Amino acid sequence: MAISAAATSADTRHKPRLSFWQIWNMSFGFLGIQFGFALQNSNMSRIFETMGAKTDEIAFLWLAAPITGLLVQPIIGYLSDRTWHPRFGRRRPFFLIGAILASLSLIVMPNVTALWMAAGMLWIMDSSINISMEPFRALVGDLLPSEQRTTGFGAQTFFIGVGAIVGSSLPWMFANWFGVSNTPEPGHISLSLKYAFYVGGLVFFLAVLWTVLRTKEYPPENMVEFEAEKQRTAGFANGLRESFEGIFHMPKTMRQLAVVQFFSWFALFSMWIYTTQAVTSHIFHTTDTSSALYNKGGDWVGVCFSVYNGLSAVVALLLPIVARSTSRRFTHMLCLVLGGLGLISIYFIQDYHYILLSMVGVGIAWASILSVPYAMLAGALPANKMGYYMGVFNFFIVIPQGVAGLVLGPLTKHFFNDQPIFTLVLGGCSMILSGLLTLRVDDADDVRLPAEPTALDGPAYDTPVQLDPRV
Repeated sequence: MAISAAATSADTRHKPRLSFWQIWNMSFGFLGIQFGFALQNSNMSRIFETMGAKTDEIAFLWLAAPITGLLVQPIIGYLSDRTWHPRFGRRRPFFLIGAILASLSLIVMPNVTALWMAAGMLWIMDSSINISMEPFRALVGDLLPSEQRTTGFGAQTFFIGVGAIVGSSLPWMFANWFGVSNTPEPGHISLSLKYAFYVGGLVFFLAVLWTVLRTKEYPPENMVEFEAEKQRTAGFANGLRESFEGIFHMPKTMRQLAVVQFFSWFALFSMWIYTTQAVTSHIFHTTDTSSALYNKGGDWVGVCFSVYNGLSAVVALLLPIVARSTSRRFTHMLCLVLGGLGLISIYFIQDYHYILLSMVGVGIAWASILSVPYAMLAGALPANKMGYYMGVFNFFIVIPQGVAGLVLGPLTKHFFNDQPIFTLVLGGCSMILSGLLTLRVDDADDVRLPAEPTALDGPAYDTPVQLDPRV
């Protein structure tokens, strides 16, 4: 894929349709990545509180994640655009490096003994996960033709859902299926949670390694031009500068999607940061982190997170069908509104089992958030800057997380009177707003063909893609 001014479209060369198993292999690494994110999202607030953090301090401690993402994601995208290895290709070196670092971080995290250690490990773990994750988005744009991109991102979402089902439920599984203790001594992390992180580290590495070994990438069309451009522009400092400048030069569709992303991800971070505290205080009526009741509530939050992720895996396979029948904009709007209503409904629940019903809406929204915006974006980007712009686009994931980290703590303490359940209601309203804003997105690349096959339609891919022999 040459880097030149002539590359003004994501389809500068003909991209043959990929087979079912090729899409499967290129997406499989997300199974491991989501193991890591699921363990982080469902348990970090619990770990912070166990280490002594107060309710209004938890959101601030989560700032480690957006700050690292703000730096890591665009830099990795920028550098991966300018990388080519004869054996590992363009994106796969970053998959592998990130997987090694993230797996080690997952093993270390449950052994922290102080709040500062937990916060520091979150910085390292989130950075490592982002090194692996960001190039996966660009890989879909690299390898798939426009009409298969919704399916490609949907396949990633399927594996994200499957990984999160098990990853989020692991502490509950160890406690309830294998009898591992989930009630720690004060200031320590339970044995069930430790085992969950250890398994997560192993699965992360093996799943990403599968994609690294089983996926081939297209080499640059003009290697001489590619090498010259790489020498001229590559480098950490240059990548950092150009990444932040990229915010001011985004294509129109990307600018519109950025606003949608901001409000939808603000809602998600509200949920990830405060669901444990909201459920344990509002439904289980306890704030004692060493009590069996609190840890039962914390484990149940993990089960709820696994349910919405599991549902998203199924919904991800249906989204291309719905989008083809309506439009990607309408599909995304509908999913986000259902997700917002799901978050708001938790306020009205007293029997914790019914939180699973709330997670239905969240799961539908999650499936769409992880696939549809990227499918809309990929067709609006130049091919030679696919990874770069995907990294810049992720600013609008980490920026709302940073805003959440700064404002949700004071809001919860002073405006909501230390009742985090209202923080979830605020998140639900934000998600509904993001859904309505989707309707103004200019999705000129929306391809809706009546006979477009999905990842499930195996026979339609009877002719596997023949990759360039230089791979």
